[in-house]
Amino acid sequence: MNFKTIITLISTLILYPALNAQTETPLPSTKSNSIRVVIEKDKQAKFAVNTPIRREIELLDSLILRSTLDEEDLLFPADDLYSLWSNEFVHNHQNVVIPDSFQIDCSSYVAPFEGRVTSRFGPRRHRMHKGIDIKVEVGDTIVAAFDGKIRVRKFERRGYGYYLIIRHNNGLETVYGHLSEFLVEENDIVKAGQPIGLGGNTGRSTGSHLHFETRFLGIALNPEELIDFTNYVPHHDIYTFQKKKVTSLAYGNTDANGIVYHRVRSGETLSAIARKHGTSVSQLCKLNKLTTRSILRVGQRIRCN
Repeated sequence: MNFKTIITLISTLILYPALNAQTETPLPSTKSNSIRVVIEKDKQAKFAVNTPIRREIELLDSLILRSTLDEEDLLFPADDLYSLWSNEFVHNHQNVVIPDSFQIDCSSYVAPFEGRVTSRFGPRRHRMHKGIDIKVEVGDTIVAAFDGKIRVRKFERRGYGYYLIIRHNNGLETVYGHLSEFLVEENDIVKAGQPIGLGGNTGRSTGSHLHFETRFLGIALNPEELIDFTNYVPHHDIYTFQKKKVTSLAYGNTDANGIVYHRVRSGETLSAIARKHGTSVSQLCKLNKLTTRSILRVGQRIRCN
């Protein structure tokens, strides 16, 4: 049953008793006669502002309006923050403006899976682990952390495996990696707590687990700063993002303007760097005045966005 059907039923329950109270004859049973009675009573009475039926009608109007606004938010989640909706790029947000601070509403959070954290955010084996790992078994149900819309549904053999990215109304994007199966399609609208996939051991993984990331405008945030993964609730209803605190620990850093840089390590290529940062070789060449034949030096600073 959809929202409009529910509203229709509620309005019927509210309008019929109110009309019965104002008329001496019973209400006819047919739909057309019911509509005629409402119209005729409205012509005669022009319901006073303070009458119960008028207040209930205004309540229904408010509920319908709020539902419409919620649906629009889900169709275009965080549209005021992001300049692009893409099902192709993972974390390529080149034209966004990083605010100095931003209030992120975490109050509606639902745990993707109530499991223990097995690996934390931060440097790991000479690379950056940009999320946390949650212990799951293959086939466990994974759910959406917040209301939002499925932006990416892909497979990455040497990385996330089968993974999903959801953009949320609160400005966050969440990543769900190493899944065994998808339960949603790209551009599907989902609610917090709705099943979106099954736990797995795909991609670059040594055991079944869920890789979970929280990102804001492409910037990886430590999920444990937002969420208490022991009690499965947010630390606070509102998390304040502050640009000056954002740093990237392993592969360079993000400057005060939100520009991400990468420090070249031994053996790295432009294509490898592009994959790590969700961009393309041509874009790296353009930003750094390089060509595809340029030789990279260990320690060289490469701009990535």
